[in-house]
Amino acid sequence: MADQPAGSAAPGNAPPAKTRSDSFTSQQSTESQTAADFIRSQMQLEADAREAMPYSIDNCTKPLGSLRQNVFACLTCNPPPASPTDPFEPAGVCYSCSVQCHGEHELVEIFQKRNFTCDCGTTRFQPDQPCTIRVNTATNAKGDVHSEAPATDNKYNHNFRNLFCSCAVDYKPQEQKGTMFQCLGLGTAESGGCGEDWYHPGCLVGLGPKWYESMTPAKKETENKTSLESIAEDGGDSTTQPPAALQAGDEEDDNDVPLPDGFPAEDEFEHLICYKCVEANPWIKQYAGTDGFLPPVYFSMEEGTSSAATTSQKRKLEEEDTISEGSVSSKRIKQDPVAVATATHEMDETKSKPDPTDTVTISSCKLKSLPAAHLGKYSLFVKPSFREQFCRCPSCFPQLSAHPQLLEEEEPYEPPLSDGENSDAGGSGSANSLLERGESALKNVDRVRAIEGVMAYNHLKEQLKPFFQQFAESGQAISAEDIKGYFAKLRGDEQAIKQAGADAAASGGGEGGGSSGAGDRKEQSGY
Repeated sequence: MADQPAGSAAPGNAPPAKTRSDSFTSQQSTESQTAADFIRSQMQLEADAREAMPYSIDNCTKPLGSLRQNVFACLTCNPPPASPTDPFEPAGVCYSCSVQCHGEHELVEIFQKRNFTCDCGTTRFQPDQPCTIRVNTATNAKGDVHSEAPATDNKYNHNFRNLFCSCAVDYKPQEQKGTMFQCLGLGTAESGGCGEDWYHPGCLVGLGPKWYESMTPAKKETENKTSLESIAEDGGDSTTQPPAALQAGDEEDDNDVPLPDGFPAEDEFEHLICYKCVEANPWIKQYAGTDGFLPPVYFSMEEGTSSAATTSQKRKLEEEDTISEGSVSSKRIKQDPVAVATATHEMDETKSKPDPTDTVTISSCKLKSLPAAHLGKYSLFVKPSFREQFCRCPSCFPQLSAHPQLLEEEEPYEPPLSDGENSDAGGSGSANSLLERGESALKNVDRVRAIEGVMAYNHLKEQLKPFFQQFAESGQAISAEDIKGYFAKLRGDEQAIKQAGADAAASGGGEGGGSSGAGDRKEQSGY
């Protein structure tokens, strides 16, 4: 084999030559963009923004008073202390103020809170962070509203510190896996409840927020062994197939967090009442497992097993008592048939007479017909019809009226839709994009000025043709510097620079005895 020239590679190992077209294609794909692509991308960005935040942000909700509304906590204006025991003055703002007044701050979305009034522009914020969308009563102008008195009926829990669940996790949406559930809230944190806190399923059963991390490998192994093992109909060898979830990839499993044992599926319940609120309102325990209520979900498996055994024993005793009473009654009936006939006649007469208590059914307590309350610490999961099952007798109704959310479903406040959503073209479409607004504004321009603008555009287009032509012929991508340089030339900046240089050269040549050329020019202060 003949020796190869120095510096050359063997043909079989030589890297493919990078052609001019390859370089242009790569550069074009990463750095260049057509006008049509840019317009489409901008319109998509605007549509995504309207979909994420479809409501109007023009008005603060504080003048509307106490509402069930979406609330945000600003960690920039009210940073929580490092220790949860240190003093802290929480504050919450409405949807509009979160965008208009705190749009560039670090916000925590707490979602809906009942009976809440926006704190923006009150003494819960510093005066240098005013509300910019309310009207200042002193100046009668919009904005610069600060140091107003906050609402006294607002209630705060640790959500305003960016802490959620009984595990007090520092909530980070990007790292959150699985679903968290919000409690219906039968009390504030001060009264022993949770204040509508959000919970991990694992924390409701005492397993912790990331219980599934240790359970997943065993669960996968069990599924591999038992889930999809099939035997051929002809008596051939058995075939084992991997679960569909594993076939889809491990990445999908990481985002699909399972529910702990005993935890109901999401489509089986409407609301959650956490164990804190149940303990703060023990009267509601008797409804567990009845119509409209799922069986209790215990904080620990030990409590659930113990309570189930106790309840079963009580029910067995009650059944025995009932059977015993029935046997005695049966014996007495056999011994005295005349008494049976007389009693039957009296019962018929009693039924025929109107009973005044039948007209006021609310006076009878429904709890007497319900089984005894389950023991232990547990959460309740309720169905959509749970409100209809509550006893409303004079004795029980005061307990319900203290929590209006148990009497009727709450209607949360929603700001009016933005102009883009109210347009005839639809909500998240491009009807109200910047491009469409520009075209709409162009239609309202004076005719003479519009014609002048079109003529100026045509003139610019003719000047840009040779500029684009040279890049099209060479196959080179247009850079930002090329565009800036060309428009500087169109504005006359380049000519002005050259003219200034020529004037400086001429001036230097006169003083220097006739020497010429750019190499003899010196930069002087003042130019």
